[in-house]
Amino acid sequence: MASTVSDGGDSAGRYRRAQRGLTRLLLRDVARLRRFLNPARLQESFPDWLSAADEVVAQYGDMAASLAAQFFEAERDGAGVPEAFTPELARRPPPEQVEASLRWAAHGIWTAESDTQVADPLDVRLDAAERQAEAVAQKLVLDQGRETIRQAVREDRQAVGYARAAALGACSFCKLMASRGMVYATAGTAGGDANESFLGDGAAKYHNSCNCCVIPVFRGQRFELSSHAAEWDRLYQEYAQGHPGDQLRLFRRALAEHDKHPLP
Repeated sequence: MASTVSDGGDSAGRYRRAQRGLTRLLLRDVARLRRFLNPARLQESFPDWLSAADEVVAQYGDMAASLAAQFFEAERDGAGVPEAFTPELARRPPPEQVEASLRWAAHGIWTAESDTQVADPLDVRLDAAERQAEAVAQKLVLDQGRETIRQAVREDRQAVGYARAAALGACSFCKLMASRGMVYATAGTAGGDANESFLGDGAAKYHNSCNCCVIPVFRGQRFELSSHAAEWDRLYQEYAQGHPGDQLRLFRRALAEHDKHPLP
C-alpha cells in the first residue's frame, strides 16, 4: 500500500517551523544592519550596509539550503525508497542579483522632494527601506532552500515531483499554487506562467516575504492535500475554473468571501 505524504503532515509542519525559526533570526540580523547607515553620510556609508547585507544573505542562504537538504533526506528515508542519494545544496544567488535586489530595497532612501510632493522624513524612508530589505533577504534566502529541494527532485530517480505548501494566511497566488498538489515538475505548473508580480529566479515563482515551502514526493507515495489546501482547491474549481485570464482575480474574491483564513 502506498504511503501518504501531505502539505499538512507532521514532517512538513516541523520543516515549516524550522524555516520560520530561521526566518526570524534572518530578519533580526537584517534589522541590525541599520547601524551601518549613517544618516549624515548616507552615500559614504551605504556600501558598508550593502556589503554587510550580502554577508547575512549568504550565511542564511547556506543554512536554508542545509535545512532543506536535511528535510529532503528525512522525507526520502520516511518513504523507504531504495538506493542512496545525497542532495546537493543549491548555489548562492549570483552576487549581481543580490546587490540589485538590495539596492532596489533601499532605493527609497534617496527619494528627493519634487515640485508636487514633499519627501518623507529620512527616518521614515529608512524604516521603509529596512522592511523592504527584510522582505528581499527572506526571498533570496528561502529560494536557496526551495531550489535545493527542486534540484534534488530533478536529480533523484526515486523522486517523482513536489508539492507547494502555503501558510494559512498566504496570498491568493500562493494558495492557488498549493491547491494544485503534487504536480510540479515544470516551470509552468510551478508558477512560471504567473503574472509579473511573481517574477522569480528558477523554475517557480515566489514573492518577497513568501513563506511557501517545497514538499518532495517519492515513488510509492501518494500525495494528499491538507484540509485547508483541499478547501482552496474546491473554491478555485467552483468560482474561478473555466475563466481564462481571470482565474486569479476570481479566486481571490472567493477566498475573501469564503475562506476562514484571511488574505494578507
